[in-house]
Amino acid sequence: MRRSRVIGLAALGVVVFLAISALLARAFSVGGAEDAAITSLVRAEARGDAPAVISLIDRCAASPACRARAAEVSTTLRRPGAISIVQLTPSASFSLGPTLGVARVAWLAGTSLPRVQCVRVRHTGNVLQGFGVELLEVSARIGTGDDCPSRF
Repeated sequence: MRRSRVIGLAALGVVVFLAISALLARAFSVGGAEDAAITSLVRAEARGDAPAVISLIDRCAASPACRARAAEVSTTLRRPGAISIVQLTPSASFSLGPTLGVARVAWLAGTSLPRVQCVRVRHTGNVLQGFGVELLEVSARIGTGDDCPSRF
């Protein structure tokens, strides 16, 4: 009787451990999704592809100001060559629920000097339902050593 109880508790412990591990893995994966979304945005800007920039920013197509900013950054930041992300400071640290923050990205196109921008990012969802990443706004180019402004 005692042996079956020990085996049952051990099995329960393994199940709980696996469930917690899966939830933590889901929480940690949101950072990778944010990095991928910002990298896609930067690549579209470097190509000069304003429609792609607009499609990557949540609800941008419905906002004249956002469409104008997308056209501006797509024109001014357009550069040929391979894209390299030099530094990406995420919008939020570890979180188990929704967050809203600003990511700072420094990137190169070919042999160009670094371009630095800020991206307002929303993480939606939670560890149980899964997370989503929405890019809400992108800044114009800022100075290499500058912090992200509170409004852009």
